[in-house]
Amino acid sequence: MKHFPIFLAVEGRRIVVSGGGEAAVAKLRLLLKTQARLTVIASHVSDDIHRWHAQGKLHVIPRAMDPGDALCAGLFYAANEDAAEDARVAAIAHADGALVNIVDNLRDSQFITPAIVDRDPVTVAIGTEGAAPVLARAIKADLEERLPASLGILARIGKSFRNAVEVLPMGRKRRDFWSAFYFGAGPKALARSGEAGVLPALEDLLDQSVMDTAKAGHVDLVGAGPGDPDLLTLKARKAIDRADVIIHDRLVTPEIRELARREAVLIDAGKEGFGPSMAQSRINALIVRHAQAGQHVVRLKAGDPTVFARLDEEIAAIEAHAISYSIIPGITAASAAVAHIGQSLTKRGRNAAVRLITGHDTKGYADHDWRALARPGEVAAIYMGKKSARFIQGRLLMHGADPATPVSIIENASRPDQRVIATTLSEMAPAMTKEDLAGPVITFYGLAPREVSAHATKIRELA
Repeated sequence: MKHFPIFLAVEGRRIVVSGGGEAAVAKLRLLLKTQARLTVIASHVSDDIHRWHAQGKLHVIPRAMDPGDALCAGLFYAANEDAAEDARVAAIAHADGALVNIVDNLRDSQFITPAIVDRDPVTVAIGTEGAAPVLARAIKADLEERLPASLGILARIGKSFRNAVEVLPMGRKRRDFWSAFYFGAGPKALARSGEAGVLPALEDLLDQSVMDTAKAGHVDLVGAGPGDPDLLTLKARKAIDRADVIIHDRLVTPEIRELARREAVLIDAGKEGFGPSMAQSRINALIVRHAQAGQHVVRLKAGDPTVFARLDEEIAAIEAHAISYSIIPGITAASAAVAHIGQSLTKRGRNAAVRLITGHDTKGYADHDWRALARPGEVAAIYMGKKSARFIQGRLLMHGADPATPVSIIENASRPDQRVIATTLSEMAPAMTKEDLAGPVITFYGLAPREVSAHATKIRELA
């Protein structure tokens, strides 16, 4: 992020624009929505600027800019549509102590003006750091359609009522009040009685909220998917947005954690196979403690919470304390990874079942029905198999598996740094060691990436 987004207080402050043509008019149309004192400096100005000056909306100085003209200005825009003149006036404004924007010159500007969706006092600013103005305009148009014009009325009345709402405790109860107003009572009152009916609706809602007993805590056991935020379910995103406390796994990516509200408490409950881990008993205790305090807790697990995630132990702890909960499934790593290699977990004529197995459990290396798995045509998705690769390889070969059985190793499935390694059972463990895999790995036994599989089929046909 090269430009930090802020909202600058400009009420009563000077903003100076140098230039009187189309570029200046475009900036002024936006600046006229503020409560700043606007000054335009230009030898010649357009009819629009003349009209705004006559209406008292801004002040025109009809000459070229001189030193001192930008003194006490909070912001300065160089909009002369002439590179040399813009550079000259920008140097003056810099010397006068103003923050400078040169229209269509990102490199030499100290700040940029974003695309804006105006529902005063609700303002949405959209910036692309000059990289994609067309994209910013498209996002703006989309938001303009989504945000009703009445939103500004509700926000303005709600702002005047904020002091009264301080009788409610900070946190969930106060958020629930405002949510009920903006998405329920407020729009209904506005539609029924107009602006005059909104304040009485607010007062009734506050009385009701004061009398309501505190809500009990709740736990959502949420699957965060394999890492790509776009693969989160809508239900998962909503739960993350509502959460007071998020207890997350080590493999939940920063991009997904970033979706949490800024005031939410994030607790890293990371576990690493054969490495440092937070004890499951402590995780259970954290979930219960925060829920008993009346908070909405999200236990955020990478992948799907029902697949090798010790879900039953956490549910047992929650139920033991009579806390309400729900399970929100996620896309498991096997589904995301197999999609990327262009294969299916099951295929008619090849395998009618697929095994999801783990490389190690709480007691060490996990044992399985190796004899059944070693049969031709079997497919398995191996979770947490990076450090147990040699053990798994040895067990399969010992029980008669073909050393040439295809194996696909996918690191960081669905993420930008995803890697796919195509190998065979005989080379599985050496391949993992050689590639020095640092991220989470899912291993497919019995599956090759589609292009590798197609190539092998062609070779067999030629032979």
